[in-house]
Amino acid sequence: MNDLANAPTSKSDSADQTQRPARQRKPDWIRVRAPVSQGYNETRKLMRELNLNTVCEEAACPNIGECWTKKHATVMILGDVCTRACAFCNVKTGMPRAVDPMEPENTAVAAAKMGLEHIVITSVDRDDLPDGGAGQFVKVIEALRRNTPNTTIEILTPDFRGKMRRAVEAICEAGPDVYNHNLETVPRLYPTIRPGARYYASLRLLEEVKSHNPMIFTKSGIMLGLGEQRLEVHQVMDDMRCADVDFITMGQYLQPTPKHAKVEEFVTPKAFGAYGSIARAKGFLQVASSPLTRSSYHAGDDFAQMRAAREAKLRKKDRLTL
Repeated sequence: MNDLANAPTSKSDSADQTQRPARQRKPDWIRVRAPVSQGYNETRKLMRELNLNTVCEEAACPNIGECWTKKHATVMILGDVCTRACAFCNVKTGMPRAVDPMEPENTAVAAAKMGLEHIVITSVDRDDLPDGGAGQFVKVIEALRRNTPNTTIEILTPDFRGKMRRAVEAICEAGPDVYNHNLETVPRLYPTIRPGARYYASLRLLEEVKSHNPMIFTKSGIMLGLGEQRLEVHQVMDDMRCADVDFITMGQYLQPTPKHAKVEEFVTPKAFGAYGSIARAKGFLQVASSPLTRSSYHAGDDFAQMRAAREAKLRKKDRLTL
């Protein structure tokens, strides 16, 4: 087919093409296969039977096919409607429904049926609740400890705006193994990308976790491709280390719908590798940096490696003090 076959046939056609921005194609390294496996369908069926929401579905995670095939799912508690409207997030925004009292037990049942060694629990923002939803996190952790005591627990919480200290204290008392709270992006982009949150408030939350219980692993992540500069990413790493964050995740931002923030750049795997090397040099116990990295992607394997890294670090420290 020659070039003329795709040429506009009129002046109006030409004007329409000029007005419409060319859609940016995803590079090959960000493409994933559609989920079709039996394991995927079984995981989906279980979530529906137990009336559980997952961030895998609500946030349109590109790794859902791989994770659900392995019967790994990130449960999203406190409903599926968020009280905020971040420019990057695909979760519905509006007035949430009442908290489901069966959610903690159903989450524990799901973990038991899937035979999970490690589970990740996240939530929507619930600024409408007096405790921001912290009490439901506590109940879920307690239900998991009763029903699947050998399952390690990772939580990914919101910032609990205006209620942070009490919320973090209550959750830490419940004893999760990993406390994750994502910074999401560099401070300069907060007004447009994460307008309902404050960068330094999120850093203080991570510091508060370590202050309350230094043995809880802390974790945080950022998205790349939103227009951040390289040195800004380095500064976020430094800020995380100052807050004693153990684990950093870095992944490519993907635009969920045309109304969300656009992708400014598809960061190459080589660039992600370079960021990962810098993060390791800065002292993180664990680093995940790739285009498809997400907060809970390979979370169980990463937790095992992070725990081993801490144990090795402590053994080395003990030898030096002898």
